[in-house]
Amino acid sequence: MTKYLISFPSPAMNIPEEDWANVGEAAHVVIREAKSAGVYVFGGGINEDVPPLMVAANGTVTNETYPQTREFNGGFCILELPSREAAIEWAAKIAKACRCSQELREFGYDPES
Repeated sequence: MTKYLISFPSPAMNIPEEDWANVGEAAHVVIREAKSAGVYVFGGGINEDVPPLMVAANGTVTNETYPQTREFNGGFCILELPSREAAIEWAAKIAKACRCSQELREFGYDPES
């Protein structure tokens, strides 16, 4: 089985304040379904209140990040699925629940993970 990253950036969730509770519950329903199906690996949201750090190979820590990931925010989940088609189906469920498009990426195979 292959692991897939399903994610969205924070600005994609342009949800009226009064709908947040319903969207949150709808998203939790899909995650509970994924857990029940045995395909859920991990998920969550990036804590945007905590700035990223860069940790170098020599252990040096700086308050920065890669330029291309400055806007890395939002939510994600990792599912382990039998096919790309199944991943598209799950991404569609999440997109419907979150009311925003989801980006789908496939992890490369690693026999150690």
